[in-house]
Amino acid sequence: MALHITGDTAADDLLTKNPLALLVGMLLDQQVPMETAFVGPLKIEQRTGAADAAAIAGMDPDAFLEAFKQTPAVHRFPGSMAARVQTLCQTLVDDWGGDAAGLWTAGDPDGAEVLERLKKLPGFGEQKAKIFLALLGKQYGFTGAGWREASAPYGEDGSYRSVADIVSPESLTKVREHKKAMKAAAKAAG
Repeated sequence: MALHITGDTAADDLLTKNPLALLVGMLLDQQVPMETAFVGPLKIEQRTGAADAAAIAGMDPDAFLEAFKQTPAVHRFPGSMAARVQTLCQTLVDDWGGDAAGLWTAGDPDGAEVLERLKKLPGFGEQKAKIFLALLGKQYGFTGAGWREASAPYGEDGSYRSVADIVSPESLTKVREHKKAMKAAAKAAG
């Protein structure tokens, strides 16, 4: 199964093959377009040579920040997001032996357990954890019992709510339209 989230073949290939890259892309997915967030792991790898949790966690924070700041920047908030990525990677090293995929493979967990594991990660609240779980289930081969229910409403079949639903340029457009409608509804209600 190949991911098609960014429209950048090299970035999508890295996301497909490297579970840490996918997790970091999800972490970066805030206050920037989805494609920008999910291309971030490729930029990090190209600029630092690091593609695993231990290497990223062990980098000098100032050097890592400089890699984030290079044009085009990895994220619009390079300082805080570089620190978050390193903190996430250190947590993976400390709690999962550096194995990002262990979050959804170790001990054959069900959907509810994976959701709880994700919510314990720095930078992953309830919504981000549910979206990532839906992405795992819809596109990354995770088949743990109850993943759709645990990731609701993002796990719903045929929905266009989040990055979990992006499989083509057309689906990206539908997700953007959904997000725009949700923002408009929230603004009208507020």
